Amino acid sequence: MSKLTIPLVVEDISPFARALARQMTDSTEPPSHLTLMNMVARAAGFRNFQHLRAARLAGERLATLPAPQAIDHLLVERTLHQYDAQGRLRQWPSRRKIQDLCLWPLWAALPARTLMREREVNRRLREVHLFDDPAILRRTLVSLGMVSRKPDGSDYCRREQSPPPEARALISLLEARRRDQSRTPQPAPTA
Repeated sequence: MSKLTIPLVVEDISPFARALARQMTDSTEPPSHLTLMNMVARAAGFRNFQHLRAARLAGERLATLPAPQAIDHLLVERTLHQYDAQGRLRQWPSRRKIQDLCLWPLWAALPARTLMREREVNRRLREVHLFDDPAILRRTLVSLGMVSRKPDGSDYCRREQSPPPEARALISLLEARRRDQSRTPQPAPTA
């Protein structure tokens, strides 16, 4: 079994040496290998060697995270114009790319891991759009694989997946718009 090499970087050697010497003078006998490793780790500012090792491994995991994907902000802005102040889809866009992006907030409005009848899906879709055509939305969600349904069309279920970066940005902007709208006092009805 190969040993894991763990580099130790110390910004200033002087305090490190003092802290290590203080620990060494407290001991009456020579420290064991593990005790010495713990002393070195504590002198470097860690709780013990295990903490030093865990910090190093976490740093390696974080360094290998995928780079964030670029967002087409212009597409997000164009798609955002399709929604009203309450975050409801005003019309079915003509451009396919905008249509696909418009579906993600509708997908997010459906409950996760819940079987729904067609009537329930239609009701939820009517709450988030204004042009009263839930069938086109429902069929497109199914055809794009965002929602699954039984072959007989009886049960629908949202498919759990990670939305693309543009969709995450759009969903976030629409949620902020809905929150702002809910905080704004509504005018009293006039008689």
